[in-house]
Amino acid sequence: MKSVCPPAQNARRIACILFALLLAISPLSLSIAVAQTPLGAPEKPPDATRAPESGFRLERIPVAGGAELLTIFGNLDGLRTGESQTAETPLVSVLRDTLGDADTENDRLRYLWMLTYTKPTLTQRIAAAIPFFYNRAGNKRRAVGSNPPPIIDLASTEREVWNKIFWTALQNILLDAYGFPLKASTRAYRRNVTDYRKSHIVRALAVLSLYETTEGGTPLFTSTEMQDIQARLMLAEKTLGGIVDDIYLQRVFEKQTTLTRDVRGHNWELLRQRAEAESLYFEPLLMPDGSATHALLWVARPDLAQNRGRAFEKRFLNIGNPWKDDRLLNWQGYSETRYFDAEHRAVEPGTAGAKEVQMIPLALYGLDHPKVPILLVDFRSPLNPKGREMSRRVLQDVTSTVLGLSRFGDLPFFLSRTIYDFVTGRRGMDLNQPSRLRSYSQLKLLLSLNASLNPQLREQIAGGLERVSLNPLENDLRVEAKVARDQYAALVDYARRPDGLPARLDRDRRAEMVPLKHGSKEKAMLRLANVMTFGLYTHREKATPGTTARMELQRRLDYHERFLREVARSPRAEVDWNIEEVRRSLRLILENGAAASGRMAVIAARIFARTEDTETRELCLNSLYRINNERAKKELLSIYNNQQIEARWRSASAQYLRMAIRENQTIAPADAKTILSLVGHK
Repeated sequence: MKSVCPPAQNARRIACILFALLLAISPLSLSIAVAQTPLGAPEKPPDATRAPESGFRLERIPVAGGAELLTIFGNLDGLRTGESQTAETPLVSVLRDTLGDADTENDRLRYLWMLTYTKPTLTQRIAAAIPFFYNRAGNKRRAVGSNPPPIIDLASTEREVWNKIFWTALQNILLDAYGFPLKASTRAYRRNVTDYRKSHIVRALAVLSLYETTEGGTPLFTSTEMQDIQARLMLAEKTLGGIVDDIYLQRVFEKQTTLTRDVRGHNWELLRQRAEAESLYFEPLLMPDGSATHALLWVARPDLAQNRGRAFEKRFLNIGNPWKDDRLLNWQGYSETRYFDAEHRAVEPGTAGAKEVQMIPLALYGLDHPKVPILLVDFRSPLNPKGREMSRRVLQDVTSTVLGLSRFGDLPFFLSRTIYDFVTGRRGMDLNQPSRLRSYSQLKLLLSLNASLNPQLREQIAGGLERVSLNPLENDLRVEAKVARDQYAALVDYARRPDGLPARLDRDRRAEMVPLKHGSKEKAMLRLANVMTFGLYTHREKATPGTTARMELQRRLDYHERFLREVARSPRAEVDWNIEEVRRSLRLILENGAAASGRMAVIAARIFARTEDTETRELCLNSLYRINNERAKKELLSIYNNQQIEARWRSASAQYLRMAIRENQTIAPADAKTILSLVGHK
């Protein structure tokens, strides 16, 4: 007997197959590249838009209980409307828990506030829950009456991961089962909330990077702290980024920084070449540190008549043909007068032989996008970038929310979506691309910081940028500057109130003490209770002088463990590192072996294998003896069994193993038998 598929299932499969066929034969699947010979394109202006000077400073405010609030201020000269108006605006605040002393080894970074990130209004929340509503919903005029929400808890990033997993499960198992209205509205709201947070994470990253590269004074953040903060913000955009161990943060920072630099360079060159091939002018826009994150394309008014009717290859540019656009011939919008010499190089007014040329802006692009230069503002067709931004979002919302299709549950849809993603992703089309969220957020910051742009041009760019936004929770530039000032005032007040930030800091410390008193199973149950109660229940220990001292010691052990893990990665410790610093860290582990972890035992064994320094090797073996856990004794036994190690070190490890047996230290039963058979207990 033949099996018969339900009509609904047949209809779904037929629809997916037709969708795939239409995409395969549509013009989108065809290469739109046409071989052309450049027609004497003018050279790009060598100096484009000048990078403004650094205008950052850092302010420190002590917090009762042993902490400090560090805030980065920036001069938002791009938003200044009058001579008397102050441009300095608080941008990013970080709470550093110092335990009230000057020892940086027991410091801990807690919360980070991007001060433009605020709680949305009721109107914005309602709009964010409306399915297929891809537009702004007004601004939040004032940010008073509540404490500013931190954008990330740097000391507990794993909590965000568990919350994501919990909400995803709740959405798929419970909320989606109550019909389309609840399913669509909850998915839309969660998507908008997530995107709103991501956009401010991107901006916080940019501010920290600019401060690090342009600030010339004495830094209040150590280089490790700055890299850790930026790496955590980078990982916050990843689903499981919060559970990445601290040891990998430097690697994450270096990898992402290199990737961003490569992407910018690739998109810079790609856009510049396409502009020159089409006789357009390429002008990068610079951040205060000199990095180019965006670029403008211009057309010279005299070229419009000379190239009238000329073919235009829009691949990677994604704008209409300027040579056939009658609007440009009678352009009434913004334009600038530039001066060029006989070789089409930009020069200053009054230069001998300089020719005056009227320039018309065509489009603005983001250079940080992973695949192609991404169109953000089209000065002739303001809705062009928005339509391209919506293409991926609409496709995702229709397929997942309306049709209930999944890549993992519907093979025809998986195949058709794979074809579509390949066609749009590999052919340089600005359709179905990853979100413009990063470039959009960075451009808002650039417009605020860069005072060299003409105010009229800035207003046009800002207006076009707001049209691109799909998120009802976003606010415009000037409102965000006011929100930042209001929220900073509220944050300072919160930090000075005894029942405010100091009380929250005390609760966080008592939560930090939980691992010192509970095992892994108990900690898992307590974490589950926190997630299942939506964070309403958090287990905390009672703060006593003893538990506080243990917490302080654990922080210092964590600090030195991280340092030694970096040492253990090097080929030769005494060559790549200050060996006295390595010894100092090993001495601390040796003195507090009872509190050291099994990971520290592995690190000590690796350092032993990567150094020829006698004192360092002695400290490694002694540390393995002092660390009272199974892993440490297994590493000692491994050193004893290694025939390639000198006899004196094998003899020393045997002596430590005998002492561990006599003292009834924690040893795996199998290892204990092996130790007794090999070295005895005398």
